[in-house]
Amino acid sequence: MTTQSVNPANRKLWLAAIKPPMYSVAIMPMVVGSAIAYAETGQFDGGIFALFLLAAVLILAWENLSNDVFDSETGIDVNKAHSVVNLTRNRRLVFALANLCLGLGIAGIVAIALVQQDPTVLAIVLICCGLGYMYQGPPFRLGYQGLGEVLCFFSFGPLAMGAAYYSQTQSWSWGSQIAGVMVGLTTTLVLFCSHFHQVEDDIAAGKRSPIVRLGTKRGALLVPWVCGIVFAIAALALVLGIFPVWTALVFLSLLSAWRLSRHVTRYHDQPQRVFNAKFFAIGFHFWSGVLLSLGFWLSA
Repeated sequence: MTTQSVNPANRKLWLAAIKPPMYSVAIMPMVVGSAIAYAETGQFDGGIFALFLLAAVLILAWENLSNDVFDSETGIDVNKAHSVVNLTRNRRLVFALANLCLGLGIAGIVAIALVQQDPTVLAIVLICCGLGYMYQGPPFRLGYQGLGEVLCFFSFGPLAMGAAYYSQTQSWSWGSQIAGVMVGLTTTLVLFCSHFHQVEDDIAAGKRSPIVRLGTKRGALLVPWVCGIVFAIAALALVLGIFPVWTALVFLSLLSAWRLSRHVTRYHDQPQRVFNAKFFAIGFHFWSGVLLSLGFWLSA
């Protein structure tokens, strides 16, 4: 009897296609927003938090899978071995799975709205989904016009943070919106840094990503400025008393920001070296979000 082993190369491709670290961008607004809600109001509903978290992950899975489908239609992923569509060779199946994830995610948000007898969170999430579709979905395909980062900022920043905070408190907060700008910027960096290694493919498919428009050198020089803005916002919020003193912990993520900035400035024009820049950006996004959340929790 012989036992077939899983091809390690295929396993790596599937891991790259599923992109587990990328789900930090769905999780972090929920974590930070709920931490701020607890710090400012003392309210925290674990059931609502868990349901919203699961729904956010499912909705991001929809966006990732549907983007693979839409990209396969334009040919931009022809050289992308870890595209789910390229791996399965079944576009219709991937699209069906994407829509199933969307349906389940929205069902979770509907459940929250019914429990709270308040449709506000559902309305915000539907707006985020609309922006997510406009990113790559026809006939909009705004990501091909270089507007993906703008959509990403609002969807995963102020809107997502506002929804997370509201799901716990049924109210609004300036602190959560300022933190939403910070998380939105770090999330946008993840998308921005994913373009450095695929300039040729983007140009061939007619995609005018920010890196195509700016060039890799100027794009790389922009990264440390965005990181600096994130910390400047945190410093200003601390000085004005909007953030509690414990949130100064976020400055410990300076190391992640420095590693990201150094990586893209060194290798911006070397696709084989800069391809993992988005993972450096995810590291900065993750640690800044975790440390900011910890600061709010400790202040409570």
